[in-house]
Amino acid sequence: MDVLARKILEMFGSFNKQTLDLHELFEAGGNDPDSRTAVLDRVERLVKDGLLEERGNDFYALTQEGRINVRLDHKD
Repeated sequence: MDVLARKILEMFGSFNKQTLDLHELFEAGGNDPDSRTAVLDRVERLVKDGLLEERGNDFYALTQEGRINVRLDHKD
């Protein structure tokens, strides 16, 4: 998993929230437009990979697989 994808998944623990909106997830990439585009692309990929699920109105939540993946990454 690349660094940006890991940052996005770890944000749920950092914010201690079950769901995050896209604007909160943009913080993983920074403020410039290219970084925000990269975050959006990565979020879409994480949804396709089954690590995030869309909750509507630009909100996302970790799936069970996403939670497991974040825990496994921390064991390194």
